[in-house]
Amino acid sequence: MSNPQSPNKSRYQFIPRVLVFLTRGDEVLLIKRRADRPVFPNQYNGVGGHVEKGESVLAAARREVEEESGITPTDLWLCAVVVIDTGDADLGIVMWVFRGEAEGEPRHSSEGEISWMPVGRIGQLDLVEDIPTLLPKVLAMKKGDAPLWGFYEYDDAGILKIKFD
Repeated sequence: MSNPQSPNKSRYQFIPRVLVFLTRGDEVLLIKRRADRPVFPNQYNGVGGHVEKGESVLAAARREVEEESGITPTDLWLCAVVVIDTGDADLGIVMWVFRGEAEGEPRHSSEGEISWMPVGRIGQLDLVEDIPTLLPKVLAMKKGDAPLWGFYEYDDAGILKIKFD
């Protein structure tokens, strides 16, 4: 018998990713991506990455934080689910965005430099293009709030358009 959960290759498929924003008082943990990285070089972002085969989205979020910062998050909660239209007719991205609190000093990784940034200074940084919109929404959320539902797409000029329901 075939697996009833097998994907239908004629439908839109998604790459699963996670993004995590840890806070410590009035600071948020950010990574400045290395200059040689193919995606978002020299820009600041939350910590995150791909969901690996065989792991849950929450397990992926924890693993990515540990791998990239050396910090073990103890309390993560879901803040947003964002569908990203990549412009590929067959393949998009789904990104689960988490928030949590943590202590400790991060270590740098092969992905870039990790540091606690004062929230008031974030607007002065070279941020990944969605972070100025997404991060304030996530930081305003409290544990137990319903998640945000987002959709990102690029227009014909390559400008990111962000919508939240």
